[in-house]
Amino acid sequence: MSIAIKFNEILSALPVYQPGRPIDEVARELGIAAADIIKLASNENPLGPSPKAMAAAQKALAQCHLYPDGSAYYLKQRLSQKLGIEPENIVLGNGSNEVLELVGHALLKPGLEAVMAQYCFVVYPIVTKLMGAETVVVPAKNYGHDLPGMLKAITPRTRVVFVANPNNPTGTLAPRADLLRLINEAPPHVLVVLDEAYLEYLDDPVDALAFVRNGTRPNLLLVRTFSKIYGLAGLRIGYGIGNPEVIAALEKVREPFNTSSVAQAAALAALDDDEHLLASRKNNQAGMKYFEKELKNLRIEFVPSHANFILVKVGDGQKVFMAMQKLGVIVRPVAGYQLPEWVRISIGTPAENERCLKALKQVMAK
Repeated sequence: MSIAIKFNEILSALPVYQPGRPIDEVARELGIAAADIIKLASNENPLGPSPKAMAAAQKALAQCHLYPDGSAYYLKQRLSQKLGIEPENIVLGNGSNEVLELVGHALLKPGLEAVMAQYCFVVYPIVTKLMGAETVVVPAKNYGHDLPGMLKAITPRTRVVFVANPNNPTGTLAPRADLLRLINEAPPHVLVVLDEAYLEYLDDPVDALAFVRNGTRPNLLLVRTFSKIYGLAGLRIGYGIGNPEVIAALEKVREPFNTSSVAQAAALAALDDDEHLLASRKNNQAGMKYFEKELKNLRIEFVPSHANFILVKVGDGQKVFMAMQKLGVIVRPVAGYQLPEWVRISIGTPAENERCLKALKQVMAK
């Protein structure tokens, strides 16, 4: 039966975010034991969270009948110490995705524009269109951002430029000079949102944080997360770093208790577990080398990646995804990113990586 409710017309053109399929869902659908399935679809840390973070989260559960600290005082204090900035430079989000949405609420509306790259993270166009603004999509260059082209695409109606570095889903890294030029030359009325979700996997990242520390680029917002290398994706916590006036605007449009006490406690502990961070980075580096070597041997095309996943050209991404799923290996089809011939594979443990390659070989041989 149809209903008489009139939904916002924006919804008809809104992209839909398709997450990596959960293990339990695939197990139910295919009748496979959950223990026999591996998930390499959502760029999660295969080593899991820091033991220190797990202990802190467990302790925080005893107080879960109380509302969390809406200002996340202790986590902001520790972040400010670790990063060399002030607490006023930080906003917390229910995952970094929420920080991106806060940008939309604070800056975008009908008649305005946001610039982004082809093959960019799908949340950028979702946020832009949800606010009624226009997306200006600049064609990719070698599957990565054409930052000079994005700079040229800015108009008086532009309010935001979204840049993921490394980029998701392609894993590409923007040239250092191009990124610095964008940050330095973007007009003052445009907020440059630099999404650094995969920053911790880089050996020598651009120190964009220096612009926040010295206050030279007040129109720069860095977005980071605890979901990737810190292994806290299920707790949903991320943060933005920027000029105090920008942060104050984002604070006005966020929900009062948007990050839980458990997430805050786990993130606080995770920040100080350097040993776990190093182990996670080493596992990723070894796994990436393994995939690159094996894919080259198989003569399967891939995009060299600087993150914790690799984009692989398989011919029919959806078909390969479905076939590998039946073998108990969940990867990510990326047709929603205009890449129907590709799948994205997250780096797992050595055993998971070997099983994934075995499944991929079996499927590709058919």
